[in-house]
Amino acid sequence: MKKYYGTSKNITSFVVGKITNKPVWFNRKNYVLLTNDKKIPKGYAAIITNNKPSCSAKSKVLCNFNEKIEKFNDGDIILIKPGGEASVLFDANSKHNFLMITSSCNCSCIMCPQPQIADEKDRTNINLKLISLIDKQTKSLGITGGEPTLIGNKLLNIIYNCKKRLPNTALTLLTNGIRFENIEYAGSIASISHKYLLIDVPLHSDIDTIHNLIAGTNGFYKTIKGIYNLATFGQKIGIRVVISKINYKRLPELAEYIYRNFPFVFHVVFMQMETIGLAAENMEKTWIDPHDYISELESAVIKLHQRDIHISIYNAQLCVLSPKLWKFARKSISDWKRSYIGECSKCSQKDNCGGFFVSNLDKHSEYIKPIKDFV
Repeated sequence: MKKYYGTSKNITSFVVGKITNKPVWFNRKNYVLLTNDKKIPKGYAAIITNNKPSCSAKSKVLCNFNEKIEKFNDGDIILIKPGGEASVLFDANSKHNFLMITSSCNCSCIMCPQPQIADEKDRTNINLKLISLIDKQTKSLGITGGEPTLIGNKLLNIIYNCKKRLPNTALTLLTNGIRFENIEYAGSIASISHKYLLIDVPLHSDIDTIHNLIAGTNGFYKTIKGIYNLATFGQKIGIRVVISKINYKRLPELAEYIYRNFPFVFHVVFMQMETIGLAAENMEKTWIDPHDYISELESAVIKLHQRDIHISIYNAQLCVLSPKLWKFARKSISDWKRSYIGECSKCSQKDNCGGFFVSNLDKHSEYIKPIKDFV
C-alpha cells in the first residue's frame, strides 16, 4: 500500500478517515481534511497540511508532510499512525482495493511476497472502520493476508459487515484453505450467505510433497479437505496456481487433477510470481523465465477451458504468452504496483497488457519484445 510520512501532532492512537479536500459539515469525525489554511478547523478525524500548525491547535494534525497533499485522492481512506506514517487503505481511483486482515500465516510459502510481521497488532477494528467508510458503489474488494482465517470468528464478523454495508460489492477471500478442514468453521462462513463472496485457495501441485514443499508445511490434504467442506455448503470457490521452477512441469497434470476432483470450482487462475519477500530470498529455487513454461501453461489452460472451467492468467505479459492465451490474460496487478519497461512504449498491445510488478522490473522474462515487431 502507498505510504507517506509527516510529523504528527496530538495523534496518540491510530486514526482511520476518508480524505476530503473541501470542508464537510456532518460526521466530521469520519473525515481527514486536506488544507494548507493556517487556521486549523475542529471536529475532523485529523488534518493533513504542509504548513506548521500553531501550538494552540488541539486538532489531530499531520504536518511537515513529505509529499504534496495532492498525492491523496478525494475519497481515499487512510490510516495515520502516531509516529506520522499515513497509509492509503482504500484508493478511490483504483479497482484493486483490499482489506489486509493479518500478516500472520500458518504456511511459509517459498515464494511468498508478503512475509510475516512479528508482534503484529489486531487490525479488526481498523478494518471494520474501513468497511464503514467505503463507497457503497465499490464493485470489488479483496480480503487478504497473511492468512485471514487465523483471526477466527473475527473474520466472520468482517465478512458479515461487508455484506451489510456493501451488499453489492464482490468479495474475494484469499486463503490457504487449511482452517476450513474444520467443517464447522467452513459452515459458519458459508452461513453468512454473502452472494458475492468467492474464496480463492492456492493449489501448488497435484502431488502432495510438491505442494507441501512450496507451502512450507504439510497442509496438502487439509487444503483439499477444506475445499470439499466449503463445497458441501455451496460456497463459491476458486483455485490459484503460482507458477515456479518447482511446479511448472506438472501444470498439465495439475489441470487434470483440478477437473477430476473439483469440477465445481468457479474459477482457476494461473499466476506469474512476484519476486519480493521470500521469493527474492529463494530466487534460485523458484525463478524460471515465464517463456520457458509456456507449453505447459498452454496445455493446462486449454485442457480446463475445453471443459468449460473459467480460466484466467494473472501477472503475465502478452509478448511472452502465445497469442492463443491472450484472451485469458487479465490486468491483475494493482495500479500502484504495476509498471512497464522501455520496450513496452513501442508495443501495440500495451494498453491490454498486465505489465510488470514494480518489484519485478529487474527480474523478468528475457523475451520481452514489442508485439508490433513480430505480429
